[in-house]
Amino acid sequence: MASTKKKLEAELSEAFIKFQRELIGRGPQEAKTYIVEDMVILRFKGVLTVEEKHLVKNDQGRRLIKKMRQTLREMYSQDFEAIVQRYTGCKVLSSHSDISTKTEERIEVFVMDRDVEKMLDKECTGKKLSAN
Repeated sequence: MASTKKKLEAELSEAFIKFQRELIGRGPQEAKTYIVEDMVILRFKGVLTVEEKHLVKNDQGRRLIKKMRQTLREMYSQDFEAIVQRYTGCKVLSSHSDISTKTEERIEVFVMDRDVEKMLDKECTGKKLSAN
């Protein structure tokens, strides 16, 4: 299961980096995906643009960045969910997002309609059994 799970996690990270580059003009410096039971969790580091790094120096700027990023996320939530659904083959029941202007990180959490981790485990076990 580890290789299948790791492969899917890496593919999701790459798909989100690509989408963010197209949407914002740059992607995060680092992306990591975690599949935990029925959740897909993405953690992005180094997400602020040069302009946003200047704005975080005051309270009004921080609020502006959070509001802008929240608005963008809401506008493109179907696209974000479609990426996860396409790669996992599962339906997204809900999704959640937040950005930290302090650590320059963003988190995306997708709650799926079934346990993706178990599904991958069964898939991998089935391949091992058929190979014998």
